Amino acid sequence: MASDDILVGQVEQLGRVLADARASIARRFVGQHQVVEQVLAAILSGGHALLVGQPGLGKTMLVDTLSAVLGLDSQRIQFTPDLMPADILGSEVLDVLPDGSRAFRFIEGPVFTQLLMADEINRASPRTQSALLQAMQEHEVTISGQHRPLGRPFHVLATQNPIEQEGTYPLPEAQLDRFLLQIDVGYPTRDTERDILLATTGVEDVRAHAAFDAGGLIAAQRLIRQMPVGEAVVETILDVVRACRPGTPEQAGFVGDALVWGPGPRAAQALMLVTRARAVLHGRFAPTLEDVEAMAAPVLRHRMALSFAARARGDTVDGVVARLLDDRFRASKAA
Repeated sequence: MASDDILVGQVEQLGRVLADARASIARRFVGQHQVVEQVLAAILSGGHALLVGQPGLGKTMLVDTLSAVLGLDSQRIQFTPDLMPADILGSEVLDVLPDGSRAFRFIEGPVFTQLLMADEINRASPRTQSALLQAMQEHEVTISGQHRPLGRPFHVLATQNPIEQEGTYPLPEAQLDRFLLQIDVGYPTRDTERDILLATTGVEDVRAHAAFDAGGLIAAQRLIRQMPVGEAVVETILDVVRACRPGTPEQAGFVGDALVWGPGPRAAQALMLVTRARAVLHGRFAPTLEDVEAMAAPVLRHRMALSFAARARGDTVDGVVARLLDDRFRASKAA
Protein backbone atom coordinates (compact mmCIF):
# COMPACT_ATOMS: atom_id res chain seq x y z
CA MET A 1 0.00 0.00 0.00
CA ALA A 2 2.85 2.36 0.83
CA SER A 3 4.34 1.92 -2.65
CA ASP A 4 0.92 2.63 -4.20
CA ASP A 5 0.66 5.83 -2.17
CA ILE A 6 4.11 6.89 -3.33
CA LEU A 7 3.15 6.22 -6.97
CA VAL A 8 -0.05 8.25 -6.59
CA GLY A 9 1.88 11.14 -5.09
CA GLN A 10 4.45 11.05 -7.90
CA VAL A 11 1.73 11.02 -10.56
CA GLU A 12 0.00 13.96 -8.87
CA GLN A 13 3.26 15.91 -8.85
CA LEU A 14 3.89 15.08 -12.50
CA GLY A 15 0.40 16.26 -13.33
CA ARG A 16 1.13 19.65 -11.75
CA VAL A 17 4.40 19.99 -13.67
CA LEU A 18 2.64 19.08 -16.91
CA ALA A 19 -0.05 21.67 -16.27
CA ASP A 20 2.71 24.28 -15.88
CA ALA A 21 4.35 23.02 -19.09
CA ARG A 22 1.11 23.28 -21.06
CA ALA A 23 0.49 26.79 -19.77
CA SER A 24 4.01 27.79 -20.82
CA ILE A 25 3.51 26.31 -24.29
CA ALA A 26 0.16 28.09 -24.68
CA ARG A 27 1.83 31.46 -24.17
CA ARG A 28 3.71 31.03 -27.48
CA PHE A 29 1.74 28.39 -29.37
CA VAL A 30 -1.88 29.49 -29.48
CA GLY A 31 -4.63 26.87 -29.76
CA GLN A 32 -4.21 23.37 -31.21
CA HIS A 33 -4.62 21.85 -27.74
CA GLN A 34 -5.02 18.33 -29.10
CA VAL A 35 -1.79 18.61 -31.09
CA VAL A 36 0.10 19.82 -28.00
CA GLU A 37 -1.36 16.99 -25.94
CA GLN A 38 -0.32 14.36 -28.46
CA VAL A 39 3.23 15.70 -28.76
CA LEU A 40 3.63 15.75 -24.98
CA ALA A 41 2.23 12.21 -24.79
CA ALA A 42 4.82 11.03 -27.33
CA ILE A 43 7.71 12.61 -25.40
CA LEU A 44 6.47 11.37 -22.03
CA SER A 45 6.35 7.89 -23.57
CA GLY A 46 9.99 8.22 -24.66
CA GLY A 47 9.20 8.25 -28.37
CA HIS A 48 9.38 10.38 -31.48
CA ALA A 49 6.58 12.27 -33.23
CA LEU A 50 5.88 13.20 -36.84
CA LEU A 51 3.84 16.37 -37.35
CA VAL A 52 2.08 16.51 -40.71
CA GLY A 53 0.37 19.58 -42.10
CA GLN A 54 0.44 22.41 -44.57
CA PRO A 55 3.26 24.97 -44.29
CA GLY A 56 2.60 27.89 -41.98
CA LEU A 57 0.54 26.12 -39.31
CA GLY A 58 3.09 26.59 -36.53
CA LYS A 59 4.72 23.15 -36.51
CA THR A 60 8.22 24.59 -36.33
CA MET A 61 7.24 27.07 -33.61
CA LEU A 62 5.72 24.27 -31.53
CA VAL A 63 8.92 22.20 -31.65
CA ASP A 64 11.04 25.25 -30.84
CA THR A 65 8.77 26.05 -27.89
CA LEU A 66 8.96 22.47 -26.61
CA SER A 67 12.75 22.56 -26.50
CA ALA A 68 12.55 25.54 -24.13
CA VAL A 69 9.73 24.13 -21.99
CA LEU A 70 11.37 20.71 -21.62
CA GLY A 71 14.78 22.22 -20.81
CA LEU A 72 16.57 20.11 -23.41
CA ASP A 73 19.51 20.83 -25.66
CA SER A 74 18.14 21.06 -29.17
CA GLN A 75 19.35 21.14 -32.75
CA ARG A 76 17.46 21.84 -35.94
CA ILE A 77 18.04 20.33 -39.36
CA GLN A 78 16.37 21.91 -42.37
CA PHE A 79 15.93 18.99 -44.75
CA THR A 80 16.56 19.79 -48.42
CA PRO A 81 17.07 17.61 -51.51
CA ASP A 82 20.85 18.14 -51.44
CA LEU A 83 21.28 17.23 -47.75
CA MET A 84 23.71 14.34 -47.18
CA PRO A 85 23.83 11.77 -44.34
CA ALA A 86 27.08 13.30 -43.05
CA ASP A 87 25.25 16.61 -42.61
CA ILE A 88 23.10 14.85 -40.00
CA LEU A 89 25.46 12.36 -38.36
CA GLY A 90 28.80 14.15 -38.61
CA SER A 91 32.07 13.21 -40.28
CA GLU A 92 35.75 12.59 -39.67
CA VAL A 93 38.33 15.15 -40.72
CA LEU A 94 42.08 14.69 -41.01
CA ASP A 95 44.02 16.91 -38.60
CA VAL A 96 47.73 17.67 -38.79
CA LEU A 97 49.13 17.64 -35.25
CA PRO A 98 51.94 19.97 -34.02
CA ASP A 99 54.51 17.18 -34.33
CA GLY A 100 53.62 16.71 -37.98
CA SER A 101 51.65 13.51 -37.50
CA ARG A 102 48.13 13.12 -38.79
CA ALA A 103 45.03 11.82 -37.06
CA PHE A 104 41.32 11.69 -37.77
CA ARG A 105 39.01 13.79 -35.60
CA PHE A 106 35.26 13.26 -35.49
CA ILE A 107 33.04 16.32 -35.77
CA GLU A 108 29.61 15.63 -34.34
CA GLY A 109 26.58 16.36 -36.48
CA PRO A 110 23.35 17.92 -35.21
CA VAL A 111 21.95 14.49 -34.31
CA PHE A 112 24.12 14.59 -31.17
CA THR A 113 21.58 16.41 -29.06
CA GLN A 114 18.57 15.71 -26.84
CA LEU A 115 15.75 17.14 -28.94
CA LEU A 116 16.29 17.02 -32.69
CA MET A 117 13.98 19.01 -34.90
CA ALA A 118 13.87 17.50 -38.38
CA ASP A 119 12.15 20.25 -40.34
CA GLU A 120 10.38 19.19 -43.55
CA ILE A 121 11.93 15.73 -43.30
CA ASN A 122 10.29 14.50 -46.50
CA ARG A 123 12.13 17.05 -48.65
CA ALA A 124 15.38 15.08 -48.34
CA SER A 125 16.25 12.03 -50.42
CA PRO A 126 15.48 8.54 -49.06
CA ARG A 127 19.19 7.92 -48.48
CA THR A 128 19.42 10.92 -46.18
CA GLN A 129 16.14 10.10 -44.43
CA SER A 130 17.45 6.63 -43.62
CA ALA A 131 20.43 8.15 -41.79
CA LEU A 132 18.09 8.70 -38.84
CA LEU A 133 16.88 5.09 -38.62
CA GLN A 134 19.52 3.76 -36.21
CA ALA A 135 19.49 6.97 -34.18
CA MET A 136 15.72 6.83 -33.64
CA GLN A 137 15.62 3.15 -32.73
CA GLU A 138 18.87 2.58 -30.80
CA HIS A 139 19.75 6.11 -29.62
CA GLU A 140 23.21 5.73 -31.08
CA VAL A 141 24.88 5.94 -34.47
CA THR A 142 27.67 3.85 -36.00
CA ILE A 143 30.26 5.84 -37.93
CA SER A 144 33.45 4.26 -39.30
CA GLY A 145 32.68 1.15 -37.27
CA GLN A 146 32.50 3.02 -33.95
CA HIS A 147 29.30 3.21 -31.90
CA ARG A 148 28.60 6.73 -30.67
CA PRO A 149 25.79 7.25 -28.13
CA LEU A 150 23.40 10.17 -28.48
CA GLY A 151 22.07 12.46 -25.77
CA ARG A 152 19.75 11.27 -23.00
CA PRO A 153 16.90 11.63 -23.45
CA PHE A 154 16.84 11.65 -27.24
CA HIS A 155 13.75 12.60 -29.19
CA VAL A 156 13.09 13.43 -32.82
CA LEU A 157 10.22 15.79 -33.60
CA ALA A 158 9.89 15.88 -37.37
CA THR A 159 7.67 18.04 -39.50
CA GLN A 160 6.38 16.88 -42.85
CA ASN A 161 4.57 18.62 -45.66
CA PRO A 162 1.79 16.71 -47.47
CA ILE A 163 3.35 14.37 -50.02
CA GLU A 164 1.18 15.85 -52.77
CA GLN A 165 3.32 19.00 -52.71
CA GLU A 166 6.25 19.58 -55.05
CA GLY A 167 9.72 18.45 -53.99
CA THR A 168 8.67 15.86 -51.41
CA TYR A 169 9.74 12.22 -51.01
CA PRO A 170 7.57 9.70 -49.16
CA LEU A 171 9.14 8.37 -45.97
CA PRO A 172 9.94 4.63 -46.07
CA GLU A 173 7.67 2.40 -44.00
CA ALA A 174 10.54 1.31 -41.74
CA GLN A 175 11.20 4.91 -40.73
CA LEU A 176 7.52 5.77 -40.30
CA ASP A 177 7.25 2.89 -37.84
CA ARG A 178 9.97 4.50 -35.69
CA PHE A 179 7.66 7.42 -34.99
CA LEU A 180 5.48 6.71 -31.97
CA LEU A 181 2.77 9.04 -33.28
CA GLN A 182 1.82 10.76 -36.50
CA ILE A 183 0.12 13.98 -35.48
CA ASP A 184 -2.01 15.72 -38.10
CA VAL A 185 -1.94 19.51 -37.72
CA GLY A 186 -5.04 21.08 -39.25
CA TYR A 187 -6.14 24.64 -39.85
CA PRO A 188 -7.08 26.60 -36.72
CA THR A 189 -10.64 27.67 -35.97
CA ARG A 190 -11.64 31.27 -36.66
CA ASP A 191 -11.43 32.22 -32.97
CA THR A 192 -8.02 30.58 -32.61
CA GLU A 193 -6.72 32.30 -35.73
CA ARG A 194 -7.93 35.61 -34.33
CA ASP A 195 -5.97 34.95 -31.13
CA ILE A 196 -2.91 34.06 -33.22
CA LEU A 197 -3.13 37.35 -35.10
CA LEU A 198 -3.31 39.35 -31.89
CA ALA A 199 -0.53 37.38 -30.18
CA THR A 200 2.01 37.29 -33.00
CA THR A 201 1.76 40.62 -34.83
CA GLY A 202 2.60 42.92 -31.92
CA VAL A 203 5.87 44.22 -30.54
CA GLU A 204 6.22 41.83 -27.60
CA ASP A 205 8.07 38.55 -28.22
CA VAL A 206 6.53 36.04 -25.82
CA ARG A 207 8.94 33.44 -24.47
CA ALA A 208 8.23 30.10 -22.82
CA HIS A 209 9.79 29.12 -19.50
CA ALA A 210 11.28 25.72 -18.66
CA ALA A 211 9.06 23.33 -16.69
CA PHE A 212 11.38 20.30 -16.97
CA ASP A 213 15.04 19.49 -17.28
CA ALA A 214 16.63 16.38 -18.79
CA GLY A 215 16.73 14.50 -15.48
CA GLY A 216 13.13 15.40 -14.65
CA LEU A 217 11.91 14.27 -18.05
CA ILE A 218 13.69 10.91 -17.76
CA ALA A 219 12.13 10.41 -14.32
CA ALA A 220 8.69 11.25 -15.75
CA GLN A 221 9.16 8.73 -18.57
CA ARG A 222 10.11 6.07 -16.04
CA LEU A 223 7.03 6.92 -13.96
CA ILE A 224 4.72 6.58 -16.97
CA ARG A 225 5.90 2.99 -17.43
CA GLN A 226 5.08 2.17 -13.80
CA MET A 227 1.41 3.16 -14.11
CA PRO A 228 -1.06 0.27 -13.88
CA VAL A 229 -3.21 -0.60 -16.89
CA GLY A 230 -6.56 -2.34 -16.44
CA GLU A 231 -7.36 -5.61 -18.18
CA ALA A 232 -10.17 -4.00 -20.22
CA VAL A 233 -7.75 -1.41 -21.62
CA VAL A 234 -5.14 -4.06 -22.49
CA GLU A 235 -7.70 -6.21 -24.28
CA THR A 236 -9.09 -3.22 -26.19
CA ILE A 237 -5.60 -2.26 -27.36
CA LEU A 238 -5.00 -5.81 -28.59
CA ASP A 239 -8.41 -6.00 -30.25
CA VAL A 240 -7.97 -2.72 -32.13
CA VAL A 241 -4.40 -3.34 -33.30
CA ARG A 242 -4.93 -6.97 -34.31
CA ALA A 243 -8.18 -6.13 -36.14
CA CYS A 244 -6.15 -3.86 -38.47
CA ARG A 245 -4.07 -6.72 -39.90
CA PRO A 246 -5.45 -8.00 -43.21
CA GLY A 247 -5.15 -11.71 -43.83
CA THR A 248 -5.15 -12.69 -40.14
CA PRO A 249 -7.92 -14.54 -38.27
CA GLU A 250 -8.63 -11.47 -36.12
CA GLN A 251 -9.00 -8.93 -38.90
CA ALA A 252 -12.21 -6.91 -38.92
CA GLY A 253 -14.63 -7.91 -41.65
CA PHE A 254 -14.03 -4.87 -43.85
CA VAL A 255 -10.26 -4.66 -43.35
CA GLY A 256 -9.32 -7.23 -46.00
CA ASP A 257 -10.75 -4.98 -48.70
CA ALA A 258 -9.64 -1.67 -47.13
CA LEU A 259 -5.99 -2.28 -46.18
CA VAL A 260 -2.91 -3.68 -47.90
CA TRP A 261 -0.89 -4.09 -44.71
CA GLY A 262 -1.43 -3.26 -41.06
CA PRO A 263 0.43 -2.46 -37.84
CA GLY A 264 2.89 -4.72 -36.05
CA PRO A 265 3.45 -5.26 -32.32
CA ARG A 266 5.25 -1.90 -32.06
CA ALA A 267 1.86 -0.23 -32.58
CA ALA A 268 0.37 -2.02 -29.56
CA GLN A 269 3.38 -1.04 -27.47
CA ALA A 270 3.01 2.58 -28.55
CA LEU A 271 -0.71 2.62 -27.80
CA MET A 272 -0.11 1.16 -24.34
CA LEU A 273 2.42 3.88 -23.52
CA VAL A 274 0.57 6.91 -24.88
CA THR A 275 -2.69 5.97 -23.17
CA ARG A 276 -0.81 6.13 -19.86
CA ALA A 277 0.71 9.49 -20.79
CA ARG A 278 -2.68 10.91 -21.82
CA ALA A 279 -4.19 9.72 -18.55
CA VAL A 280 -1.61 11.74 -16.60
CA LEU A 281 -2.21 14.76 -18.83
CA HIS A 282 -5.88 14.54 -17.87
CA GLY A 283 -5.21 14.09 -14.18
CA ARG A 284 -5.93 10.37 -13.94
CA PHE A 285 -3.86 7.64 -12.31
CA ALA A 286 -4.59 4.92 -14.87
CA PRO A 287 -5.66 4.93 -18.54
CA THR A 288 -9.26 4.37 -19.58
CA LEU A 289 -10.99 3.28 -22.77
CA GLU A 290 -11.41 6.97 -23.59
CA ASP A 291 -7.61 7.28 -23.78
CA VAL A 292 -7.43 4.32 -26.17
CA GLU A 293 -10.09 5.86 -28.39
CA ALA A 294 -8.32 9.25 -28.43
CA MET A 295 -4.82 7.92 -29.21
CA ALA A 296 -5.61 5.06 -31.61
CA ALA A 297 -5.57 7.16 -34.79
CA PRO A 298 -2.24 8.96 -34.11
CA VAL A 299 -0.62 5.60 -33.30
CA LEU A 300 -2.05 3.66 -36.26
CA ARG A 301 -2.46 6.09 -39.17
CA HIS A 302 1.16 5.84 -40.36
CA ARG A 303 1.40 2.09 -39.78
CA MET A 304 -1.29 1.06 -42.30
CA ALA A 305 -1.71 1.40 -46.07
CA LEU A 306 -5.02 1.67 -47.91
CA SER A 307 -5.75 -0.63 -50.82
CA PHE A 308 -6.31 0.77 -54.30
CA ALA A 309 -10.02 0.01 -54.02
CA ALA A 310 -10.26 1.88 -50.73
CA ARG A 311 -8.47 4.92 -52.16
CA ALA A 312 -10.79 4.86 -55.17
CA ARG A 313 -13.78 4.92 -52.82
CA GLY A 314 -12.32 7.91 -51.02
CA ASP A 315 -11.64 6.00 -47.78
CA THR A 316 -9.04 7.28 -45.32
CA VAL A 317 -6.91 5.52 -42.74
CA ASP A 318 -8.49 7.62 -40.01
CA GLY A 319 -11.90 6.54 -41.26
CA VAL A 320 -10.88 2.88 -41.03
CA VAL A 321 -9.64 3.40 -37.45
CA ALA A 322 -12.84 5.23 -36.51
CA ARG A 323 -14.95 2.39 -37.86
CA LEU A 324 -12.90 -0.19 -35.95
CA LEU A 325 -13.28 1.77 -32.73
CA ASP A 326 -16.99 2.22 -33.28
CA ASP A 327 -17.44 -1.52 -33.80
CA ARG A 328 -15.28 -2.35 -30.76
CA PHE A 329 -17.02 0.00 -28.36
CA ARG A 330 -20.48 -0.88 -29.64
CA ALA A 331 -19.67 -4.53 -28.98
CA SER A 332 -18.40 -3.65 -25.47
CA LYS A 333 -21.63 -1.81 -24.63
CA ALA A 334 -23.74 -4.67 -25.98
CA ALA A 335 -21.82 -7.14 -23.79
